[in-house]
Amino acid sequence: MTSTHTGGLRARIRTKDGWAVPHAVLTVTDMAGQQAVRQEATAEGLVVTDALAPGTYTVIVTAVGYAPVASTAIVTAAGGADLGSLVLARAGGVELPPPGPWTIDPAHSSVSAVAQHLGLTSVHGRFKEFGGRIEVAENPLASSVEAVIEGASIDTGNGMRDGHLRSADFLDVDTHPKITYRSTGITPAGEARWTVHGELSLRGVARPVDLDLSYLGTGPDPWGGLRASFRATTELRREDFAMNYNQVVQAGVAAIGATLRVELDIQAVQGERLPSLG
Repeated sequence: MTSTHTGGLRARIRTKDGWAVPHAVLTVTDMAGQQAVRQEATAEGLVVTDALAPGTYTVIVTAVGYAPVASTAIVTAAGGADLGSLVLARAGGVELPPPGPWTIDPAHSSVSAVAQHLGLTSVHGRFKEFGGRIEVAENPLASSVEAVIEGASIDTGNGMRDGHLRSADFLDVDTHPKITYRSTGITPAGEARWTVHGELSLRGVARPVDLDLSYLGTGPDPWGGLRASFRATTELRREDFAMNYNQVVQAGVAAIGATLRVELDIQAVQGERLPSLG
């Protein structure tokens, strides 16, 4: 049900959780199918158009990552109508975390890597010390992430092997103690999936690295906070980061494979910092 409003169409574009959708676009067509106006929402998700000729119009609201919504507007002699709040649902039915900062919780997250050994089995390792921040933007594709990993915290369950991995043959943690990742962009890759483009700095070498990211959902935690869960994977070539050490065993088989499969299971807490648990 619309009400009269002087000065064109007025609408507030919102998610189901009540968040503004500032990147939404409102398109208005007349009964003949001719476009009458096309306007982008403000940072507060508000759209106010110029006055229109009296009559019935079709209104369609679109936004990246959301299913389009259609509505009918009846414009009176005053030239306007108030459409109220037009609610957009995430494409695929997945609601993203509320916009703002999110802090990665290392205690409930894991950063692991898998390498092939002797062409037969896999060696699994994980980093025990890391942290980072995710900034969820009003426009999801403008979101960003930064993470820092302490290279010396590598743990494969074998002390001698871990010592070698920390050496200059591999991570070179004495010279380059920190591994960093900073995103540079995001593109959609399917339902609740994105490709995160970014730069990984490892051993003092910076290379572009894409993460295949899946969003698993958001929910409250026992400490009164709100948590979001993500999973991301990528593959790295050791030679891209000057990790050229290898030992060749019989028949030319390398002891360690040329690629590493990286797996990230991340929980992030809403806010600038992790909560104190007591």
